[in-house]
Formats: sequence, structure tokens, C-alpha cells
Amino acid sequence: MSEIKGKDGEPLEGDGDYESLPSHASLTIHMTAGAVAGILEHTVMYPVDSVKTRMQSLQPDPKAQYSSVYEALRRIIQTEGLLRPLRGLNITMLGAGPAHALYFACYERVKCILSEVIQNGGNSHIANGLAGCVATVLHDAVMNPAEVVKQRMQMYNSPYRNLLDCVRTIRHTEGLAAFYRSYSTQLAMNIPFQAVHFMTYELMQERLNPRRRYHPGSHILSGAAAGAVSAAITTPLDVCKTLLNTQENVALSSMHISGQLTGMANAFRTVYRFGGMAAFFKGIQARVIYQMPSTAIAWSVYEFFKYFLTKQQMEGEAGTAGPV
Repeated sequence: MSEIKGKDGEPLEGDGDYESLPSHASLTIHMTAGAVAGILEHTVMYPVDSVKTRMQSLQPDPKAQYSSVYEALRRIIQTEGLLRPLRGLNITMLGAGPAHALYFACYERVKCILSEVIQNGGNSHIANGLAGCVATVLHDAVMNPAEVVKQRMQMYNSPYRNLLDCVRTIRHTEGLAAFYRSYSTQLAMNIPFQAVHFMTYELMQERLNPRRRYHPGSHILSGAAAGAVSAAITTPLDVCKTLLNTQENVALSSMHISGQLTGMANAFRTVYRFGGMAAFFKGIQARVIYQMPSTAIAWSVYEFFKYFLTKQQMEGEAGTAGPV
């Protein structure tokens, strides 16, 4: 296991305790690590996210009905081109960097404050869950408009030529409020998602990495488990969010719904009327397949950068101090 050592080769005081960052640098480190982790999380698994959006469609075109993630990717590439599963990636990357920088920085700060209050600085599952909830509010405020544009561009036969055309069309035809139409649903989904996510991750770390040192294998396994559990539990809310973001004209027209669908309650009623309880779990396979590696990537990259940047700083401080 990796150790942080000074110039004399001896472990520095607080060896391996990269969780406890120096106060004057922790915000920068968390934000940098979080931004890199967020961009990689969303880009590496983006094609599967495109499939998830399509599989959650309440009334898909006959040419866009898929039985599995693999079949969907194969057919999309064959019939619509190699780059089609990546449509909307640019807006996702623009949103993911700042959203995840705020997300991780807020999580670490709030977790520290609440853990001090609840458990005298020890690890508290309640603090972890509450910190995840607070961080989500900031993250989704930045990410929600990007999600709307992304999902519109991911749909089959999307009418938008490019990113700017999509943004201009939505603003002109539906107003600026359209970019936050699903915000309440997004929060209703992501607050329990992140609470379960962070609590599962921290619980797994207690079992696999009790000394809380940098250990890539434990971060990958903990992240994957956290992603799978939280994704499965919150799939019904994700289906509702997708409906609000995409405003599926064919599905809404078939149910004689005119105008724009708004609000979480209306989305729930519409999904249930359309397909009963089963409709709330459309795309669950794709969602879990997407989230497992995504959260594993996010946590392993975040923990690596946090460890690397902290190591550099601690070695620099040890070198400046000189031998005792």
C-alpha cells in the first residue's frame, strides 16, 4: 500500500491520512479532483447513458425498441452512425466539470462539520448521507440544464442539428423555465440516490479499507457497489425525470395530454397511466450498467487525485521544514 514519505525516506507524520487535508489547500484539491472525476465519469460511459435515455421512452419508435444494452448500441451504430451514441456529450462535459467540483468540495466540507458535531470527528453514516444531500442541491443546480439538452439530443430522431440549435429552440418555444422543469424531480431522485450512494461507499470503505489509506481496489469496488445499489433504488424517479426532460410528444399525445408536462406528481401519474408499475423500471438494466462503472471511475479518480495532490503538498512542506 502506498505511503507518503519525506526526503529521508521515512514516513511523514500522519502517513496515509490523505483524508485529513491541510485546511488552506483542501478546497482547491477537492474541487480539482472532483472536476476531473466528474468529466471522466460522464464521458467514459456516455454511450450507455444514451441507451438508457432511449430505453426509458414510454412510447418509443418501432425502430428504437431494444431488448438489451448491447443490442441497442449495435443497432444505433449500424443504422445511425458510429458517433450517434456520443450525441450530447459536449454539453455534458461542460456541465460535469463545475458541477462535480462543487459537489465533492461541498460534500467533504459538510461531512467534516457534521461528523464533528454528531460523532466528535469520527465517521458518521448520518453525516455522510446528509453531506451527500446538501452537495446534490448544488450539483443539480448546475447540471440540470445540461441534462435537459443532453437527453433531447440522445432521443431517436432528435430534431436538433447541434447543441446551440437545441438550446435556442428550447428557449424560444418553451422558455427558460424548461431548463429547470425537472429540477424538483431531479432533486427528489438524487437526494436519496446520493444519500444511499455515499452511505454505501463509506460503509464499504469501513469493511475493505478501515485505515482509510489510498487503496485503488477498495475505491473501485466501493464505488461500483454504491452506484449499483443507489441506481436500482431510484430508477422510478429517473424515468419520471427523463419524461419531463424529453417531453415525449408521441406518448403525451396518445394520452391526450396537451401542452408541456410539468411537475413530479404529473410525471408519476403519466408514467403509471401509461404502463403501470412496470413502466417505472424501464431502462433499469442500462441504468445499473451505466452507474456501476461510472461511480467506480468517479471515486477511484477522485481518490487518486486527492491522494496525489496531498502527497505533493506534504512532501513539499516536509522539504521546506528540513531535517529535525
